[in-house]
Amino acid sequence: MYSSKIILGTVQFGLAYGIANVNGKPSFETVCDIVKAAYEGGIQTLDTAAAYGDSETVLGRALAKLGLQRSLSVISKVPAIEAKTDAQASAFIVRSITDSLKNLGIKRLSACLLHREEDIRFLPLLEKMVDKGLIGAAGVSLDSSYYIHEGASAQCVQLPCNILDQRFDTFWPLATANNTHVFSRSVYLQGLLLMPEKNIKPSLSAVIPIRRALAALACEAGCTMAELCMRFVLSNPAISGVLVGVDTAEQLNENLHVASHGPLPADLLQAIDAVVPELPETIVRPALWQ
Repeated sequence: MYSSKIILGTVQFGLAYGIANVNGKPSFETVCDIVKAAYEGGIQTLDTAAAYGDSETVLGRALAKLGLQRSLSVISKVPAIEAKTDAQASAFIVRSITDSLKNLGIKRLSACLLHREEDIRFLPLLEKMVDKGLIGAAGVSLDSSYYIHEGASAQCVQLPCNILDQRFDTFWPLATANNTHVFSRSVYLQGLLLMPEKNIKPSLSAVIPIRRALAALACEAGCTMAELCMRFVLSNPAISGVLVGVDTAEQLNENLHVASHGPLPADLLQAIDAVVPELPETIVRPALWQ
């Protein structure tokens, strides 16, 4: 049931991504193994972006090799828009989507997002691409809480959500009320929640005592830290899809296994709330990490 809520993030296919990444980009053969495991595991949607290096091209090659172009939906994103007029912005959006479709080897994106949240003013232009048949839905990728109200009125929104990040607590009821389709990312905070404690940089050391408290709760509940983090996000009723990025098919299968346990019980959610304080953006927002 919950495997269909998992969305395979593919930034790793095009970039050496994540604070805990020590292996760089996976090989094309590994990418194919991951995409095949996603399909066989019940995942229905893949997430990529033009700004993720050559992720779209690599993913397109993998889908073609596996014969899955029509079996899996793909979300992509329009890069930062530097246009000075709406006409220029519209032309840029059309060109970006057309290039993405060519790279991916498909005829339509299930959804397309504005990758830079400041570009939300161009959302009406992106929404016109739905009428053109190029995309199924239009939305925006948020990274801060600054555009919560504008984002909650979009068809779909992607934003970070994890066990430490409380910045979007006021967004969830707005999204639910507006029937906004919400995809969450950063379930493990780019690996910060799971990486060896000794590898955490001094600038992020504030998470260490909180991680220890959460690990104790996980132990009491008979689950791993990864399971606690994943099931915490799955417990949010406003979220319809949870992005995970992996380096191997084995990692993906582990995520699917963890997700299969579903939401956390209410008493454990309350215990988590009691041990996680409100943290500054410099801790929970990777864009601000030094």
